[in-house]
Amino acid sequence: MDIRESILPGIGIKYRIDAENGDRLVIIIHDDGRRELYHFDYEDLEQSISMTTLSDQEARLVASIIGGMTYKPKQLESVEMTFDDFIIEWYRVEPHYASVGKSIGELDVRQNSGATVIAIVEKKGNKYVNPGPEVIIREDATVVVVGERDQQKRFKQILMNGSG
Repeated sequence: MDIRESILPGIGIKYRIDAENGDRLVIIIHDDGRRELYHFDYEDLEQSISMTTLSDQEARLVASIIGGMTYKPKQLESVEMTFDDFIIEWYRVEPHYASVGKSIGELDVRQNSGATVIAIVEKKGNKYVNPGPEVIIREDATVVVVGERDQQKRFKQILMNGSG
């Protein structure tokens, strides 16, 4: 994938994304928060074949959907995004994990791993963004965690074994 960024003075910023399959997507983020998305015909990369405009709130919702905050394909054990030394990972809580039924505070996640739980999405649809220490980890939930690689390893041990 090739991503190119261009400043559009007085408008905002433009991202041109050329996917491995030959598709081209152009995203323009306007200074007022609107996003325009253009999809181009891979046979004619100058001819847009579809376009949509999203508000800032709509764009953020679509980003969370694409990023896997609401649904993670079953074949993905963990998804990884890197921000310098920080990694965001999604963990599915298996029924046999020792952390099932325990709270974030009871597991003392931050103290024992250094990682931070930033969201929990339960199978039944309950969602916790920036969950507090009282939130219980339930089986089949997806726990979203930010931390450095070694902190992520310690967190996974806590999740599986109930302690670091």
